[in-house]
Amino acid sequence: MKTCSTLFAGLVFFTGLVTTPALAAEGSSQTADPRKPNIIFFLVDDLGWSDIGCYGSRFYDTPHIDALAGEGVRFTDAYATCHVCSPSRASIMTGKYPARLKLTDWLGGREDYSFQRLKNALIHQALPLNELTLAEVLRQHGYRTGHFGKWHLGEAPAGPLQQGFDVQVPRNWCKGWPKRGYHAPFELEGLSDKKGDYLTDRLTDEALKFIDENSSKPFFLYLSHFAVHDPIEGRADLVKKYEKKKTLLPPEDRPYILEGNPDSKTTFTPAQLDQMIREDAYALYRVLPNQMVKIKQRQDNPQFAAMVESVDESLGRIVAKLKALGLTEDTIIVFTSDNGGMSAANFGNPDHVIPAADLDEYYSTSNLPLRGAKGWLYEGGIRVPLIIKWPGQGKVGSICREPVTGVDYYPTILDMVGIPAVPVQHVDGQSLVPLFQGATSLSRDALYWHFPHYSNHGMQSPGGAIRCGQYKLLEYFENGTVQLFDLEVDLEEQNDLSQRHPEIAGQLLKKLRQWRKKVDAEIMGPNPGFDVNATVEHSNADIADMSEAIETFAPGWSIKHCGIDDDIPPGIRNLGLSGQVDWLVTHPLSEEVGCVLFKQIEVPAGKTQVCLTVGHHRQGDWVLVVKADGDELLRTTVGSETTVNHTRDIQVDLSQYAGSEILLELVNEANGWSYEAAYWGKIAIDEKRSRTHTVR
Repeated sequence: MKTCSTLFAGLVFFTGLVTTPALAAEGSSQTADPRKPNIIFFLVDDLGWSDIGCYGSRFYDTPHIDALAGEGVRFTDAYATCHVCSPSRASIMTGKYPARLKLTDWLGGREDYSFQRLKNALIHQALPLNELTLAEVLRQHGYRTGHFGKWHLGEAPAGPLQQGFDVQVPRNWCKGWPKRGYHAPFELEGLSDKKGDYLTDRLTDEALKFIDENSSKPFFLYLSHFAVHDPIEGRADLVKKYEKKKTLLPPEDRPYILEGNPDSKTTFTPAQLDQMIREDAYALYRVLPNQMVKIKQRQDNPQFAAMVESVDESLGRIVAKLKALGLTEDTIIVFTSDNGGMSAANFGNPDHVIPAADLDEYYSTSNLPLRGAKGWLYEGGIRVPLIIKWPGQGKVGSICREPVTGVDYYPTILDMVGIPAVPVQHVDGQSLVPLFQGATSLSRDALYWHFPHYSNHGMQSPGGAIRCGQYKLLEYFENGTVQLFDLEVDLEEQNDLSQRHPEIAGQLLKKLRQWRKKVDAEIMGPNPGFDVNATVEHSNADIADMSEAIETFAPGWSIKHCGIDDDIPPGIRNLGLSGQVDWLVTHPLSEEVGCVLFKQIEVPAGKTQVCLTVGHHRQGDWVLVVKADGDELLRTTVGSETTVNHTRDIQVDLSQYAGSEILLELVNEANGWSYEAAYWGKIAIDEKRSRTHTVR
């Protein structure tokens, strides 16, 4: 990257970027095998820059990733082209910036809310088929191509099989993440499972089969893990390991901080935010949309740590397979992430309340020393780990500090394997091969980001960014606020220099806006539904009131993930169903997260049932799920058939757990996100060899 010294004529400051001198090539220019090298692109979802041991993590164990860094080149200043997944993945496949592709948000994107001054820009709902993908070019040159895991660039007829891949596992699963979770059953077409299977392991099994089946010909394996995206669910053995490891951590004074919106008319000093986070009123997940949000400050989540180590094990298994087949020296491995770590929770709808005790279910990691999170244009949202092992090229174990980004992989891989470039396609990317051959920088002078949307991860103002040399400027679209940081001395982005160096800020802003015109970026328009008084604010009383209602209705039971619905408020209500006065009403937290009633019970010997009377709104229905120790015993739609007074009596046998203590969960899931409130008339444990215990 150019240093921008000509751009800022007359100003004196350090602009150099240091690339490890030892990065110059060693050994032969290519493998001796005339066959083209294999390529493994190992992509992790939501893995943060500091989530790996060799990048600074002291809580997550990643020995296989660290070993890969010791055998290849580790890039310290690698970036995703967007802070959310679909745009980043589109850049990898096309070599183009998301703004040029008109695919700048995750698919299918967030809806607009009344607190937004601007409307989210329109996007393509699939990667256009007229794009010549990296997979298509490799296949044209004799590569067998396989896609395993997350695609999130559109359903068929725009899925992996239509975009250059010979193999797709799982099939017809092009959306974002496995809503059934990481534990079998996955309900993914083309991916068999059995009880006890873990999704990351099963995807790796299928990838290993692909390598076995194609070991005699060049292959392109795109292993795109669903992990470590939420739901935050680790494999049980590793969770146990990290629960023990967490007990050894020192006490933490501030496990979370409040991060304000830099484009807001209401601003808070760091001291004010530090005081606010210590107050009970700010113990919940979110306080005010477009104002402030919690950011996790420590890596200490055992479930997430287990997910990270499972990914590390996956890489270890891939490397071991290459060694067993004698393919180690014939295979290029690219390891990276699609965006920064999720240190801010993930919700499209700001109308959510999460008790402090449940935060680990929604916050995965800390990106420190980087600021921000997935969904933010600060470094924590866009800087990602990148390790490239190219046998025979580059000094093993070296470090490159040149800024690179997701559009570069396409031309780099073609260059590495000797396939002619396709500059009309990968117009925004540059080959990184010169960096493996002794170059200390690339010829471009800036990297760009454009996000004309409100993010699920804090919903601060939409904006764009440019990095030019050591300087990075952020522009926010609601009020035109800009921030300028010198990343050479302020990696944490704590010292805004826009007022101190207005010349630099002005020239970078001009350059960013010129780039947007050049790529014909979509611009946001005013939101006609904007309400200047719109707020979404709940107090601890909401949760406290529901806990009191549960204790009154069903003593000994607890509640979590209860959403707030203005039309059908949760609590104890007289609904006039079946002549019964008191019904308990719950509401799912979101379309994806159900409300859960739970209780630890001892199941006696003999026949035992949980007996329920449930009802539904006359205009809607909901899904009832009954679980015991996480095993699903019943899944049924309440309201899917005509019932007397819209109520049903349900019994679920618990006899298989006789003599055991179990966690019993009753889940109210949404079905179509329309009148999905659950009505509970009775919750009872019926023991046939003793008297009936009603928990009403």
